[in-house]
Amino acid sequence: MTPLDEQSVTVPVRRLAHAEGLDLPAYATTGAAGMDVAAAETVELAPGARHAVATGLVLAIPDGYEVQVRPRSGLALRHGVTVPNTPGTIDADYRGELKVILINHGTEPFIVRRGERIAQLVLAPVVRAAWRVVDSVPLTQRGDGGFGSTGM
Repeated sequence: MTPLDEQSVTVPVRRLAHAEGLDLPAYATTGAAGMDVAAAETVELAPGARHAVATGLVLAIPDGYEVQVRPRSGLALRHGVTVPNTPGTIDADYRGELKVILINHGTEPFIVRRGERIAQLVLAPVVRAAWRVVDSVPLTQRGDGGFGSTGM
């Protein structure tokens, strides 16, 4: 057993009818942080087009966790196809079908084929914030320098 096996969290998953025969999300290697998830439909994405691609999966993410949806680097590099709201967040209390929003930034139409790996899913712990209104915040070296200010 590897240290990661000892840290695994069980996530119940329901497979909808249009996902029958497809693999469940899986890690491609022992060191992978993300699980590849497959499309449960075939759809053509014209250049510039977006589509919420069905996976046919309904997740019961445990309280205290989220699933982050991230692009697959090969699709982005070879075809310009990516996840526009990266990372997308699937909340623990969502019980609808997991769909992956894909956008085609390429110059050619791209066909998403049923069974094709379209994104990565990362199970991540969630830390909830508790806001406390104060009159001032501690100063830092950066201060209020905004976009690009640390690269100058």
